[in-house]
Amino acid sequence: MAHWTASDIPSQRGRTAVVTGTGGLGFQDALALARAGANVVIAGRNPSKGAAAVDLIRQSVPDAKVVFGALDLASLDSIEAFAERLRSSHDRLDLLINNAAVMAPPKRLATADGFEMQFGTNYLGHFALTARLLPLLRQGNQPRVVSLSSVAARSGAINFDDLQARHGYRPMPVYGQSKLACLMFALELQRRSDAGGWGIQSIPAHPGVSRTDLLPNGAGAWSAAGIARRYMWFLFQPAAQGALPTLFAATSPQARGGAYYGPNKFGETRGYPVLARIPPQALDKSVAAKLWLESEALTGAVFPTRDGRKSAEPLDVIQPPRA
Repeated sequence: MAHWTASDIPSQRGRTAVVTGTGGLGFQDALALARAGANVVIAGRNPSKGAAAVDLIRQSVPDAKVVFGALDLASLDSIEAFAERLRSSHDRLDLLINNAAVMAPPKRLATADGFEMQFGTNYLGHFALTARLLPLLRQGNQPRVVSLSSVAARSGAINFDDLQARHGYRPMPVYGQSKLACLMFALELQRRSDAGGWGIQSIPAHPGVSRTDLLPNGAGAWSAAGIARRYMWFLFQPAAQGALPTLFAATSPQARGGAYYGPNKFGETRGYPVLARIPPQALDKSVAAKLWLESEALTGAVFPTRDGRKSAEPLDVIQPPRA
């Protein structure tokens, strides 16, 4: 793993990948996978940004097999529509990168379904997307699901008494909860895949501290975090570097299901991919199992039971609550 870079990605020809997010890390993931020969669906909610991302990738990789797919992770209806289109056009999916995120909006915002925006987009949206695409993933060739966490997960806690942050919203703690949830989801997905024989490798990763538009778009360009991002840019590694742990988890034969990858230097804030430290709270299996059940009830996206007895196909058993 020493100084692993995108040039070490093995051929991805014949593999189909979905990457959420059209800019920043998601764009770098899609670009690297396209260079390696994968068939890439870059999924996002803004068609113009999606078209621009596809054009940029094709300028760099003229024979790239890349398309845009409309997906708003803040809408369960949009997630289902995206999954239905993919199920109708593909017979399998080999790689899903759950990357897109919202970070620290100063005021509490809500998704179309009434969830707090960060928890709803970063975590519940990807939980539902993975469930909806599970039948395709189970048909994939050595399928992998890579879920993006963050160094912010270290200070995160799952607040079952107020998952939607309706009381005393604080941007960064809520962001930390959402990213801890993503990490716990990835670890629990691997346990359930092992128990149910799904054949899926679930691998969490985090990008360290990287130069993307996540902070300016979330906290705002003139927030303390946005100003630091603008004027202290040298503290943030380039997005292409920050994407390396994700790409390692997504493509390397050395990557292991249930392992966690991040950068190797300065407290995992920058550098090359290595095994990352899993925060102790992320290893609580009872909390992970409770969060899983809560997430199924909230989203209506039902996975098979851990022993695999229940079919993955009927995912509309529970109607999601509408706030």
